[in-house]
Amino acid sequence: MSATMIKEFRLPDLGEGLTESEILSWKVAVGDTVTLNQVIAEVETAKAVVELPSPFAGTVAALHEEAGSVVEVGKPIVSFEVDDAGAPPSAVASSGEVASSEVASSEVASTESPAESAAKREPNLVGYGAVVDKSGRPARRQRMFAGAPEREPVREPVPAVETVRAVETSAPPTVPSGPAVEHERPRSTPPVRKLARDLGIDLELVEGTGPGGLITRSDVQEFAAGSQAQVSVPEPAPAVVVSAERETRTPIKGVRKFTAAAMVQSAFTAPHVTEFLTIDVTPTMELLTRLKASREFAGYKLTPLTIAAKAVLIALRRNPTLNSRWDEAAQEIVQFNYVNLGIAAATPRGLTVPNIKDADKMTLLELSTALSELTDTARSGKTSPADLTGGTISITNIGVFGIDAGTPILNPGEAAIVALGSVRKAPWVHNDELAVRQVMSLSLSFDHRLVDGEQGSKFLADLGAILSDPATGMTMI
Repeated sequence: MSATMIKEFRLPDLGEGLTESEILSWKVAVGDTVTLNQVIAEVETAKAVVELPSPFAGTVAALHEEAGSVVEVGKPIVSFEVDDAGAPPSAVASSGEVASSEVASSEVASTESPAESAAKREPNLVGYGAVVDKSGRPARRQRMFAGAPEREPVREPVPAVETVRAVETSAPPTVPSGPAVEHERPRSTPPVRKLARDLGIDLELVEGTGPGGLITRSDVQEFAAGSQAQVSVPEPAPAVVVSAERETRTPIKGVRKFTAAAMVQSAFTAPHVTEFLTIDVTPTMELLTRLKASREFAGYKLTPLTIAAKAVLIALRRNPTLNSRWDEAAQEIVQFNYVNLGIAAATPRGLTVPNIKDADKMTLLELSTALSELTDTARSGKTSPADLTGGTISITNIGVFGIDAGTPILNPGEAAIVALGSVRKAPWVHNDELAVRQVMSLSLSFDHRLVDGEQGSKFLADLGAILSDPATGMTMI
């Protein structure tokens, strides 16, 4: 009869160096038997809702976090009771006693080759866990998102964590009592550093219990609780009691928190310029009616956004500077030779901007399908992190809310965003006569570090020309 052992599953980094996620719901309970890759929880990152698969086949021994709690990356969220047959010798038995083979394994660990060490890594959400070296420094890793260009520089994520590990029985860390010795900056995340500043705590004095010595939020809170004699925290001002019927409070977290931070960063980093153009889109609306009636587009969802998206892609060919980004670290302008077209989508969880990869290579029919799938997925809250990263230019369709024009804020890392106003019937001079036509206003915001006024104006003029007369687009291909 094979023995069993307890293994913990730590919350992994679900993309773009995110530091925390909220557990929306558990799909399993203590005592449930699970299979490998079975969905065990649904979590919300700052960008999307993601289903977490089980890295083990076994029995759920404990759920360390409740639904609705916000958990830092690298913190244990669930423990499994698994069969230790074939398990790595470094595992710890469920009884808490270390197997005798573990001692021998630790003695020869330093002689293992990289290939042998990699073979002992255990599966996690995105493949295999990182190997942490003896110095406590996390192993470097590279992450590639679906559709991400190979020419993009590899981003350094938040400190890598061993996503899955055996439970260790060790004494709790002690807080150093003497003065801190000068050394490199303590490893922690921005939210943890802010918390330490708010509490007046020097991170040099805090012992990190996270992977590789990472200082976590709980480390700072425990240090503060044990240092009340040295740390003086001002008493909060008396709260003003307001009836619950007079106001509603909603925690700022998840997608809305990320969107707010991204918009503030964009607004105060990139010098925005916005231009407007009002055009007669009657020919475009007539084309849309004909396409809907055609056999080729039967059953497909066609909207003014579909035609406008295609027009944006055509106009970019003549004005490629709008399809670029500013690399502050390298002091370079990166011009993309592909288009990942972002579409701003209002969802119950907040604003998201998923993008269509390589949209410039799609036909109108393919673009129509991609737009429908993108918006349906976004509204259901199931957009993957990969679809929310790597955008090169975006469109926001404010016309669906009955708005004529606006000054859209750039999606971070992009040089331009187009806002489509509502299509309205209005008096218009057509063929030197006053007539009732279908009119739309276009708004273009761009980063003036990357795009000159002339380049932005030419792009907007080309876009307006195509939507005023779709046949004009044939001359720009």
